[in-house]
Amino acid sequence: MKTKLGLLYGGKSAEHKVSLRTALAVNKALDHTKFEIYPIYITEKGEWIKGGQLNGPVEKIEDLQFSQTASSESAFSSKLFQTEDGKTFDVIFPLLHGPNGEDGTVQGLLEILNLPYVGNGVLASSAGMDKVVMKNIFAHAGLDQVQYVSFIKSEWNEKPESTYDQVEKELGYPCFVKPANLGSSVGISKCVNRAELEKAFQEAFQFDRKVIVEEGVTAREVEIAVLGNDDPKCSVVGEIVPKEDFYDYKAKYEDGDTALIIPAKISEEEYKTLSEMALKAFKALDCSGLVRADFFLTKDGRAMINEVNTMPGFTPVSMFPLLWKHTEVEYPQLIETLVQLGIERHKEKQTIKYTF
Repeated sequence: MKTKLGLLYGGKSAEHKVSLRTALAVNKALDHTKFEIYPIYITEKGEWIKGGQLNGPVEKIEDLQFSQTASSESAFSSKLFQTEDGKTFDVIFPLLHGPNGEDGTVQGLLEILNLPYVGNGVLASSAGMDKVVMKNIFAHAGLDQVQYVSFIKSEWNEKPESTYDQVEKELGYPCFVKPANLGSSVGISKCVNRAELEKAFQEAFQFDRKVIVEEGVTAREVEIAVLGNDDPKCSVVGEIVPKEDFYDYKAKYEDGDTALIIPAKISEEEYKTLSEMALKAFKALDCSGLVRADFFLTKDGRAMINEVNTMPGFTPVSMFPLLWKHTEVEYPQLIETLVQLGIERHKEKQTIKYTF
């Protein structure tokens, strides 16, 4: 009997198009003799559409057409997760990036509906999405990281000069300004002076009510993928070598102006350090399923965790699948493993007592 798999994609987020690429790639890679695929599309306005077509070139998202069938739901209801004859899907794969999808909101909905789903739970998703909360947890866990400060929009509006002064006093230049709750390098700016800092704050606050500012360091950018539940494993390490100053959205998704070196040229000792830190971060956030952990690695071998991504880019040419491909786990196998991990975690949760 085929597994009834709901693919949840799109979303009310600045990373909407990234999610479309992911959904198209996953749908194409799945073994349709093993899975019955049920697309559920969330528009940029937050409308839920079931039964739309999920076809088109991954490279040209603007050409993708979404059409509703007679049985489609145009707003949210529990029927979104049921077949036409009323059977609930076996598992949901939330292929959502950024707020309103990767941040624990959709995960909470699926928990309330008691539906199995792929990937991280509510806590890990929400903590991993908020870079400030995430870094605070990492600090408590004893993980080495760069210095950082954070601000909320009202604080900046009331005393902008004092926020700039604090950044210059505690971090100096260069520094990076980022929306606290956004991925895919959206809204991030590198600053080397006060004028650029002011502009960066204005840019970042368009995407979030909270920003984080991190000190700039001279280091290699390396990443490692983690897969599993209670006994997670690490992939090989990959290195990002952007041709520009840093790995921004355009370099990541549009012009491909970045070199990915897999496996990265590192020592066994460096790999041991990175993998141990990645697993420590995974467990500190109570992650499950998948995580991509991003690090800075200095010339003297110092490893600093930058962040984790609880739903990393997931097309075949994205770093997370590529890392596993070089660890001898091909893309279709990776997807099936994640589906199985989601089902296993859900079964474990059903053993928990809620009454006494």
